[in-house]
Amino acid sequence: MAAASGSNDETERDDVDPPHPADKIYADGPATSEIEAVSAEQAAEIEADGGPAQPGGEDEASGAAADGDAPADADTPAPAEAAQPDEVIREPDDVGPDTADGEGGEARRVGPEGETRPMTDAADRPSPKAALVYNPIKVDADELRASVERLSAEAGWAEPLFYETTVDDLGDDVTRQALEEGVDAVLVAGGDGTVRAVSEAMSGSGVPLTIVPSGTGNLLARNLRLPLDDGEAVIRATFDGERIAMDVGWASLRRPDGEVAEHAFVVMGGMGLDAAMIANTNPQLKKTVGWVAYVDGAARSLASAKPFRVMYQLDGSRLHSARVQSVLFANCGSLPAGLELIPEASVADGALDIVIFQPKGPLGWIFVWRRVAWDNSFLRKFRAGRRVLALRTKDNAVRYSRGTGIEIATSDATPVQLDGDEFGEAVHVRTRVDAGALLITVPNGHDTTGL
Repeated sequence: MAAASGSNDETERDDVDPPHPADKIYADGPATSEIEAVSAEQAAEIEADGGPAQPGGEDEASGAAADGDAPADADTPAPAEAAQPDEVIREPDDVGPDTADGEGGEARRVGPEGETRPMTDAADRPSPKAALVYNPIKVDADELRASVERLSAEAGWAEPLFYETTVDDLGDDVTRQALEEGVDAVLVAGGDGTVRAVSEAMSGSGVPLTIVPSGTGNLLARNLRLPLDDGEAVIRATFDGERIAMDVGWASLRRPDGEVAEHAFVVMGGMGLDAAMIANTNPQLKKTVGWVAYVDGAARSLASAKPFRVMYQLDGSRLHSARVQSVLFANCGSLPAGLELIPEASVADGALDIVIFQPKGPLGWIFVWRRVAWDNSFLRKFRAGRRVLALRTKDNAVRYSRGTGIEIATSDATPVQLDGDEFGEAVHVRTRVDAGALLITVPNGHDTTGL
């Protein structure tokens, strides 16, 4: 009867609306009228039995007790069947996690084919990446980039990032961009100004910095005693070298108009004649002959050099007033040509070394030169020489102090320099040291005693 009804229903539907090709998929299924008839029949049976059974009722409980192993409804398997094959009925909590042989229940990194790969840390970071910041005027950019790319690949690091400095950006802005990219190391190649700017941006970041010797002075590289003629060894240290924490100096400069700006220095800064000497150095001559060009700047400056009055005070010390030619605040002590301005200076002692030049007349400059070029740079290297220095009468042409910072004030605007770059004029300078703020990479086995 149901079949006949379905046949008539389909015939009528075909007359009204021809079947869609997709209907062939359901050609063997029941017609709508058949489904409705079965539903009506089931509803009638339930009504005749007195309505649907309530869960947990007496009938259900007694039925389950009477039948023993019989299920409560047709969809529930019998206990005997559920206990197969080992006669144990399992609850959901009894089923262990679905893991491969030899694997635990923890997350793991896998490759395209499902093979296990090592996880570097909990965040599953990708391969580490380095960034190179370089001054294209100071280095052979193509050769340098090729070396960094090759050594990065050999170390298993990702392709490095490259940033060029410009006249408007000495390297601090692009270094911050590299840090925002999450790089694991930064390399810098350029002059002392480029190293200073990059170090300023990296101070306190915890990311190691590699200094690739290049440019004019390489003063920080010299003070760290890095190999100046083996750039590849220094680059390779980025990936497998040792790290040392060095101090960073900061100088807050107040301009004559009241504007205040703070900048970092990693070698030394100064106020007075040394800054005027740098300002008077011919830029083209500096590019041609390097640091020797500062001799020209010194000759230009000494001819018109005049002492100026300063008020200065080291942290925790009393206030002083003096007429000086220059005040230096240094993190390092070595100068080019093997000159030792501050033999005891250390990049990791948490202090700045202060040098005050106050020669009296032309003869006083002879004492300055003797102190720097002869006493510090030669006699101090030998035991007999140190005995001579101990017996010599001290002069005040060069005075040394040490502390965590110095405050300097002048009545007239005076030139300021930081790491060999002129920074205009200031009437007040406040310095401080940030101990161990910069991580420096050095080759394995590098001698760090005395740094």
